[in-house]
Amino acid sequence: MRLRLALLFPFLLALGAQFAHAADAVEWLVKANEAARELNYAGTYFYRHGEHEEVLRVSHRVVGKQELQKIEVLDGPRREFIRINDDVYCHLADGKTVRIDKSAVQRFFPAVVPNDPARLNQYYKPKLGGSGKVAGRDCQIVILEPRDPYRYTQMVWVDRATSLPLRSQTVGDQGVSLSIFVFSEIDIGKRPDRAMFDVRMAGKRTQAAGVKLGAMDDVWKITPPPGYVRILESLRPLPGIKTPVLHSVYSDGMSNLSVFIEPILDEDDVGLEGLSTEGAMNIYARRVEGHKVTALGEVPPAALLEMANSVQKK
Repeated sequence: MRLRLALLFPFLLALGAQFAHAADAVEWLVKANEAARELNYAGTYFYRHGEHEEVLRVSHRVVGKQELQKIEVLDGPRREFIRINDDVYCHLADGKTVRIDKSAVQRFFPAVVPNDPARLNQYYKPKLGGSGKVAGRDCQIVILEPRDPYRYTQMVWVDRATSLPLRSQTVGDQGVSLSIFVFSEIDIGKRPDRAMFDVRMAGKRTQAAGVKLGAMDDVWKITPPPGYVRILESLRPLPGIKTPVLHSVYSDGMSNLSVFIEPILDEDDVGLEGLSTEGAMNIYARRVEGHKVTALGEVPPAALLEMANSVQKK
């Protein structure tokens, strides 16, 4: 018995250390979530997704229970997002339309960590990485490795002084970087001026961003991969498509995937079917009872196949 315990002892020590490191990693994520919601900050960050690149400016102001955030796209078509608590106003590139989401679930960078980071333990292995610098600030790197084939590795650089996430990266197979958000400059602690967050609706036409959550369930049955929960439903007009398309977004807290359902009006213009890749995005499309179902996201093909193949008309 003593010999057996002696052989097991190093293993138990390693296992205990592993659990301790996971708990430390989750604690960093808890602080990162709180910092993104509770701190005042303003900065410029770079976003790259495959070959697509954007430069954006974020301003974040908190007074009491009111949380204000403004995202400005600084290059390409001019777009602006203003969030007042859970209400998001998106000023579209045409300069005439504001899309309104009155109960937004998704948050903008640097709010990349979900409200319940401990839940990530079910689908990721949290661990601490090394140290790094972002915008001249010392950061702790937190790594989330997937426990199954339905998600990619996620990495978050957390500012050691304030716990604010300063960089977020999705890493695919063979360590390939799929997307990245990273601050080039950041001012933390100074409260941005309140006037920056005025919505300016005068003379603009409005457009609802979504439909009642669960409305698609009356017509379609969709079973997402483990850990993914539906966070958005909308009827969305898309370029080149005559009728609005049903759109659902599912998330596990770190990874998102979308499902589009559209009626097939022209058999000669169905587009690509099967599995394909566009930049960092995987895409899978199939036909279901006169409709085209398309699942896409920065997730492994297994997640898209499981999602799209589950779609059935009731």
